[in-house]
Amino acid sequence: MVKSDYYQILGVRRDASEEEIKRAYRRLALQHHPDRNPGNKEAESKFKEINEAYEVLSDSQKRADYDRFTAQRKKSPPRSSQSPFTGRVEDFFDIFDSFFTSSYRKQSRVSRGSDLRYNLTLSFEDAILGTQVTLRVPKWDRCDRCQGSGLETSHGPLTCPTCHGRGEIRQQRSFFTYTQPCFYCHGVGTTRQKPCYFCKGDGRIFKERTLLVSIPPGVETGTQLRLAGEGESGRIGGIPGDLYIFLTVRKHPFFERDHFDLWCEVPLTITQATLGTEIEIPTLEGRSRIKIPPGTQPGSVFRLKGKGVPTPNQTRGDLHVKVKISIPTHLSRRQKKLLEEFARAGKETTYRSKKGWLQRIKEFFA
Repeated sequence: MVKSDYYQILGVRRDASEEEIKRAYRRLALQHHPDRNPGNKEAESKFKEINEAYEVLSDSQKRADYDRFTAQRKKSPPRSSQSPFTGRVEDFFDIFDSFFTSSYRKQSRVSRGSDLRYNLTLSFEDAILGTQVTLRVPKWDRCDRCQGSGLETSHGPLTCPTCHGRGEIRQQRSFFTYTQPCFYCHGVGTTRQKPCYFCKGDGRIFKERTLLVSIPPGVETGTQLRLAGEGESGRIGGIPGDLYIFLTVRKHPFFERDHFDLWCEVPLTITQATLGTEIEIPTLEGRSRIKIPPGTQPGSVFRLKGKGVPTPNQTRGDLHVKVKISIPTHLSRRQKKLLEEFARAGKETTYRSKKGWLQRIKEFFA
C-alpha cells in the first residue's frame, strides 16, 4: 500500500506542473544522492523515496491513478467503523493497491530513457562561423560499475522461481481473485544474485555528464540539434533517449543577417563622399579595405563577395556595406567660411539644377 504522500516527499503542491515536479526532483536527488552522502543510510532511504515519488508523478497516467486512489482513500470509512462493510472496503483498497503496484512494477522494467532539452545561447560570430562548445548535462546516466545491467556480478539475471518470470502472482481474498507483484522478485520477473552497490539494481545513476558538441556554421535562432543517445539512460540497460539542443543567437552591434548575406552601415564625412577615399571595413574574419569613389551618394551599397554566411553547398553569401553621410553639427569659423565659399562657387550649377526640378514639377501638373 502507498504509505507516503508523493507530493510531500518532493515538496510540491498537488497541482504542480510537470516542470515544477522535475525541478524539485533533480534538486532533491542531487542533495540526497548516495555518492554525495557515503555511508548515510538516511540519505540513501530518502533517495529511494524521491525516486519512487518521481516515477509516479512524472507519468501522467500513473499520477492520475495515484490522485484518484488517494482521493478515494480519504473518503473511505476508518477500520474502527462498526459498518458490516468495513472489512470489504479495506479489502477493496488492498486490491487497488495491488493493481496499482503491479502496474507500476511492470512499467519499471527495461524501458527507453527520456529525451532531454538543452537551451544554448551563442555569440553572433560562433553561430556564423561554427564552433565547439562544452555542455554539462545533469541526467540519469548508465552506471559505470555494472555497465547498466544493475548486477554486481558478471552473471546475468535468473528467472524468478516463484512467479516463473511473470512478475506477479495470483491471490484470492473473499470472492475476489486478483494479482499482485511477486514478493520474491518484486515484480521484475527475474532474480539478481547481488544488486549493484552504486545504482541499487536500477542500472543507472544521477550525475552530471560533460559533452563536447560541434556547432555547424550558419545556424540561427530556432535551430535544433539532435544528439542521438545522449539523453537519459534507460532503466536496467534500456536504450537511452536523445538530447535536443535549442539554439539562440545574440544580436551583433554592427552586422545584421539576411539569409546568407550580412549587412552593415558605415558613416562617411561629406569630404570623403565628395572626393572619394579608401576605408577599412571589419568582417567576421578580420578587416578588409574598400574604395569609395568620388561623388558617392547617401545609401550607396558596396558588396564584398564571399564575406557573408556559409551555405550548405560550401559557398558563402556576401557582405553588403551601406553608406550614410555624417553631417557635422558644430563648425568652426574657418569651416563655415569655406562652406559658404563653396556654396557661392556652385551657385550657378545649383540654380540650374533647382530650376530644372521646378520645371519638371510644372510639367507633371500640366
